[in-house]
Amino acid sequence: MRTRHGTGHTKRTAARGWAALAAAGALALTACGGGDGDGGTGGSTPSGQQDGQGVALPRLDGEKLEVAAVWTGPEQANFTKVLKEFEKRTGARVTFVPAQDPIVTFLGTKIAGGQPPDVALLPQVGALTAAVQNKWAQPAGPEVRAQLEKNYSSRWRDLGAVDGTPYGVYYKAANKSLVWYNAKAFEAAGVKPPATWKEFLSVADTLSASGTAPVSVAGADGWTLTDWFENVYLSQAGPENYDRLARHEIKWTDDTVGQALTTLGQLFSRKDFLAGGPSGALATEFPKSVTQTFTGGDRPAAAMVFEGDFVAVNIAQTKAKVGEDALVFPFPAVGGKAPVVSGGDVAVALKPGKGAQALLTFLASADAAAVQAREGGFVSPNKAVPASAYPNDIQRAIAKALVYAGDDFRFDMSDQAPAAFGGTPGAGEWKALQDFLANPSDVAGTQERLEAEAAKAYGR
Repeated sequence: MRTRHGTGHTKRTAARGWAALAAAGALALTACGGGDGDGGTGGSTPSGQQDGQGVALPRLDGEKLEVAAVWTGPEQANFTKVLKEFEKRTGARVTFVPAQDPIVTFLGTKIAGGQPPDVALLPQVGALTAAVQNKWAQPAGPEVRAQLEKNYSSRWRDLGAVDGTPYGVYYKAANKSLVWYNAKAFEAAGVKPPATWKEFLSVADTLSASGTAPVSVAGADGWTLTDWFENVYLSQAGPENYDRLARHEIKWTDDTVGQALTTLGQLFSRKDFLAGGPSGALATEFPKSVTQTFTGGDRPAAAMVFEGDFVAVNIAQTKAKVGEDALVFPFPAVGGKAPVVSGGDVAVALKPGKGAQALLTFLASADAAAVQAREGGFVSPNKAVPASAYPNDIQRAIAKALVYAGDDFRFDMSDQAPAAFGGTPGAGEWKALQDFLANPSDVAGTQERLEAEAAKAYGR
C-alpha cells in the first residue's frame, strides 16, 4: 500500500512525542506510578459528544451481531467491555468469536459455510486487502467516514482504504518501538536506559555480568522477530528503503537487509544475552517473555523485553506495577534516528446492514477507545481520545508519542505483506527469522530463504 510521507511538522511533533515518552520513563524511576493528569494527547471530552451521550448510534433492539478477532485472554476480556457498552447504547446483542491465525483462512472458512461474522478485526493490512479482493468486505458508510475524517490522521485513513475507498477503522494501534525493563534489575546492575544500539549492547554486557540475562525474546512467536527486524531496519536503512522492501520493490537479498540481520545478530549470537539462550528463546511464547521479565524481584529471568504498548496487559498478570517496577524506553537508534514502527487492528464490516455499520461507527469514535484505554495495554490512533482515559503517565506518554507522530511513522512491514509471507505461523518470514535466531551467523542463507518466500507470496 502506498501512503504519503510525513511532513517536517509531523517529524518535529513525533520527536516531541518520543521526548515525552523518554521523560515519562525517567520520571517513573523516581516518582511516577500513574497520576490522573492530562498528558496532552487529546481534549477533556471524547470527540462526537452530543448532550453527554457520546457518538450518535441507532437503536438496534433485538439485532444480533458477531465480531471476530484473534484476541485472547485479557485483551479479549477488555474488548468485551467495549462491546458491552455498544450493547447498552443500542440494544443489540454482540457475540465475540475467537479467530485463529491466519485470520483470512479462518474468515474464508466461515464465509464458505455461509456464516460470516458481521465485523472482523484484522491484524494485517494484507488481510484487509485480501478481504476486499475476495469481495467479503463492505465499504464504510457515511457515519463511519464522518468519524474517520474527524478523529484520524490521513495516514491511518489511507491504511484503512483500498484503492481509495474507505473500508476499515483502525480501532487499536500498537507503538511497536518500545523496550520494557525491570527497574530493580537495572538498579541492581547500575545501568540506565540506552539511547543507541551500541549503548544497548553495552547495557546488555553489564546486565549479563551482573548475573541477569539482558533480554527475553519470544522466539516461539515468529511475529515478534519480524518486529525486531523492522525496528533495526527502519533505523539503519531509512524510511525510503523500508517502504520499498515492504512493497518488495527491493529484494531481501539486498545489502541493506544483510546489514540489518548482521546488526540483529549482535544480540542473537550472544547466548548469555538471551533468557534461556537461543533454544530457550525459541521455546518462549510472547506472554511468558513478558511475565518472566517482571517476576523474581531484582533477579528476574531477564531484565528487558521488547514489544509494543500491549505488553502492559501481560505485566498486569504479575505483581509488577507499570510506572514503578516496569518502565519503558524507546527502541534504541541503530542509525541516525530511533525508529517509529506501528501496528494495528482494523475493523471491517463483512455483512451489509445497519448493525455492522453502527458498530464500525462506534469503534471509530473516541467513546469506544476510551473504554478500553482505561484498562491499560491499549493505545488508539484516534486523536480525539482524551489523555485522561489512559491509566498512568507511561501509557499516556506512549499514546502521545503515537498521536504526535501524525503521518510520520511506518506501519509494521510484515503486516503489509501477503499473509503467506508476513502473517502465517511456521511459514514465510516468521519461520525464516526463527531459523535465523537459531543460527544468527547464517545471514546470507537467511536472506536467500526470505527472498524465495517473498517472491512466491508477492508473485514476483
